[in-house]
Amino acid sequence: MEQNKVSNEILEGNTILGIEFGSTRIKAVLINSQNEPIAQGGFDWENSLVNGIWTYSLDEINTGLATSFKNLTQDVQNQYGVSLTKTKALGISAMMHGYLAFDKHDELLVPFRTWRNTITRDASEQLSELFDYPVPERWSISHLYQAILNKEEHVKNLAYVCTLASYVHWKLTGEKVLGIGDASGMFPIDVQSHTYDKKMVKKFDTLIKDYNYSWDLSSLLPKALLAGEAAGKLTKQGALLLDPTGTFEAGIPLCPPEGDAGTGMVATNSIAQRTGNVSAGTSVFAMIVLEKELSKSYNKFIDLVTTPDGSLVAMAHANNCTGEYDQWIRLFKQVVEATGNSIPKGKLYDILLGKALEGDKDCGGLLPFNYISGETMTGIYEGRPLFVRLTNNHFTLENFMRAQLFTALGALRTGMDILFEKEHVQVDAINGHGGFFKTAEVGQKMMAAAMHTPISVLKTAGEGGAWGIALLASYLVNAKDARLQDFLANEVFASSEAATVVPSLEDIEGFNVFFANYKKGLAVEKAAVENLD
Repeated sequence: MEQNKVSNEILEGNTILGIEFGSTRIKAVLINSQNEPIAQGGFDWENSLVNGIWTYSLDEINTGLATSFKNLTQDVQNQYGVSLTKTKALGISAMMHGYLAFDKHDELLVPFRTWRNTITRDASEQLSELFDYPVPERWSISHLYQAILNKEEHVKNLAYVCTLASYVHWKLTGEKVLGIGDASGMFPIDVQSHTYDKKMVKKFDTLIKDYNYSWDLSSLLPKALLAGEAAGKLTKQGALLLDPTGTFEAGIPLCPPEGDAGTGMVATNSIAQRTGNVSAGTSVFAMIVLEKELSKSYNKFIDLVTTPDGSLVAMAHANNCTGEYDQWIRLFKQVVEATGNSIPKGKLYDILLGKALEGDKDCGGLLPFNYISGETMTGIYEGRPLFVRLTNNHFTLENFMRAQLFTALGALRTGMDILFEKEHVQVDAINGHGGFFKTAEVGQKMMAAAMHTPISVLKTAGEGGAWGIALLASYLVNAKDARLQDFLANEVFASSEAATVVPSLEDIEGFNVFFANYKKGLAVEKAAVENLD
């Protein structure tokens, strides 16, 4: 689109804004009437380990929201010479799950407990058995029930429990609602009624009856909404939270807030049945839209969530992906600088990750574990990053980097084995997105070898979840009664280009050898957790 046309759309309020709170970066994206990104802004942040809890403060959340928006408006001004004062719609997304607990005065009762915490094992196991349904440790209901089991004082004062996306949306609109995809990571969803499963809600209320709380579960949770449903408008207070200068106008409609899994599905056009996507960054998860329900519950291995329009999705999730090799690359950068040289961060990533393609197919026997935090999928409940090798292993940079990429996918593969080998789930296409895929071909080849299937990356995949939530906001105001999958196919991805990598037999066999060693090495990782503190 020509620059003057873009400028006019910005001035007339015909653009769409999406903001996503990722684990390490908050990103704001502005799209035009053709659903193309035209400007962006960001804010880097990190979770903190405070008293054994991975958390972000409310001040950090508010600062990140305003700063990412400010940087977006500066990008708009620099590129187009105009001010961003209004949009046609906007949307908020964030990392799923976790526990934000408020009292009747809207005061936070305990620090935000993020998805990364693996401190709810007892609650997760008991609820999974009670519901005969997988309830992972990171789900909101697991955090709530664990707080009850721990006899935490704050529980009796609860009035609202939500995820990060629903919290930010609430502060912008005053509405306590949540997109169904993110809601399905708080509590199990009935995919027929598109509400929290009433039978399971009743079971939970019965379970905690003897505690005599003044609340029941339904009163605590945000209302679940489907993509395209009205979710409130930006209030004056919300507009000032987003833009403290007061320049941005109130009254703008918001789409239902969603989780990063849902926006990843949208951004990769993976909403229809028999499609899937892999989101690989700080954490990694694969999501396959199912044709039918699974034959049984696979607690701890396969989560069941939904697309933003309510279809059932099988999700294999690992808490750790790129974080550990990020640390190694940071170390290598320090080595370069210690020699009196310097190298741009992006170039160093491309060089080092590219070396993985030159390594032995099985990584020469090298075995790292990237467990910065625990992995429920493999029965490890605390993080102990490790690197293990035999004295006669082929210890080279190429093998080291390949092993770092393969181990980033080890826990994920554990879950995918269930879907492909036990449930015989059929997939026509898997699209990848996230930082794991930034270096050309490298991430795709490693993922294709691990998944044993072709992996495609759309040229727009780098836009990520912020673009995905912007598309959901566009769907809210531009859909004209079309189904979400049809809107995406016809209005967004009709002419999109994708690069596809088909795994070679040698790469698959190499990963299989590595993975067999990985499973044996879990005993070493467990020993590290038990003996190192």
